[in-house]
Amino acid sequence: MPRKRPVADETGSEALKHLKIDDTSSDSDPSDTEPTEHVTDAFLDTICRNSLDFDFEEQCSVSLSTTNIYACLVCGKYFQGRGQQTHAYFHSINDEHHVFINLKTLHVYVLPDNYEVMDKSLNDIKDVIQPTYSTCDVMRIDDIIGHGHDLMGRPYTVGCVGLNRVKRTSYINVIIQTLAHICPIRNFLLTLSNLDKRPPLVRKLSMVVHRMWHAWRFKAHISPHECVQEIVVLSKGQFGLDEEADPFELLVWMLNTLHGMVRKKKTSVVYETVRGEMQVAMQKVQDVSQDDMVEDVEATISTMPFLALSLELPPTLLFTHPSTNDEDERANIPQVALGTLLQRYDGTTTVETNGLVQQYTVTNLPTYIVCHVKRFTKHNMLEKNPTVVNFPVCNVPFGDLLHVRGSTSVTYDLVVNVCHVGHQGKSAVDGAVLTEFEESPFFAYVRQGENSWFRVHDLRVEPVMPQMLFLSDSYIQVWQRN
Repeated sequence: MPRKRPVADETGSEALKHLKIDDTSSDSDPSDTEPTEHVTDAFLDTICRNSLDFDFEEQCSVSLSTTNIYACLVCGKYFQGRGQQTHAYFHSINDEHHVFINLKTLHVYVLPDNYEVMDKSLNDIKDVIQPTYSTCDVMRIDDIIGHGHDLMGRPYTVGCVGLNRVKRTSYINVIIQTLAHICPIRNFLLTLSNLDKRPPLVRKLSMVVHRMWHAWRFKAHISPHECVQEIVVLSKGQFGLDEEADPFELLVWMLNTLHGMVRKKKTSVVYETVRGEMQVAMQKVQDVSQDDMVEDVEATISTMPFLALSLELPPTLLFTHPSTNDEDERANIPQVALGTLLQRYDGTTTVETNGLVQQYTVTNLPTYIVCHVKRFTKHNMLEKNPTVVNFPVCNVPFGDLLHVRGSTSVTYDLVVNVCHVGHQGKSAVDGAVLTEFEESPFFAYVRQGENSWFRVHDLRVEPVMPQMLFLSDSYIQVWQRN
């Protein structure tokens, strides 16, 4: 026997008398059968928030269409249309699920009667689908370490939300975490208007960042499924799902791509935040065995922008004493200070490559400095340099270390530290069973507030002490100017 519908209150019954249900069917028209009055409804108690997940692509579960999509608020499935002869209409009859929300307009309807419901109890669902931030909210978002709770009462830190891994995409997750913690880029994405008119990558990345910094979520994690798919498609297979790629290459690609999509008058918030400038002096290496090349060759000086500073690690020893345990093996790993690696760009150190002697001088420091520790010596990331990089987490005098004119007193604080775990970048044996760290080798340390740090490894988020950061193999670092 079919379940009887609840009887609405007197006001709802009177409103239902004036409603006209359209007999036409529509699969793509969002304005099909607009009700003449808004009512509250007794079907709202059938809504199951534990079944709702709005992180995935807005696609009909039956027709696979992406236009005019409604979500069933009882089971969480997506369907197209709400008029007669549509998949949402048949679902409401066959499964007796009657409450649906349009994922674009956020209007809630009861099917198959097809009338709109207006009730304040639905606002939390609408906020989860499309979180909104005012300018005031964004300006003070860093001053407060917000703690939210999901439907099960589990706490999470706003901004430090675990990301679901789609196959082998830990390298994408750490870059999303990095971009979400570069404040000017994050604030731009949070306050971006007219998302429907933006390029797909900007729109989908913006929605992920919106949900990461939202204080009220039904689940304590996020699935960046749509954003990952857009990166794979837009990069034309350069970054895929089946194999871990280089996160630094992805970061550079993301910065350049986002700049091209949001720039105005040849500039953008991306380049204004992370792009600096340096002078490069190049001179050919002289061969003293030839008399005609003894004289000095004039050096050519050029100015070029940079998005990151690549730091060369000292080569590892070819032969080392075998160790009997992990502690002895860790003790044999060489260490180097960050200031030593930065000497490459101080304007006095020379570097010889491909028959040229080069000298780098940083002339303009950006608001955020990206440092890339070059750990992998082979193209496929098969050989890794395990050298430990020692660094403080705050008040690093980049201006003094790089001898930047007029900026010797400028200091920077670390905000993101992307690390690699394991002995090598990728498994060298095809078909071998991968360990947990080989399956997901990249994770990120991110800072919240003044000096609170969290280790984010895909879905796992845990607080850490700042003193523990340099113990991991740093690969990408982001520093914020004070």
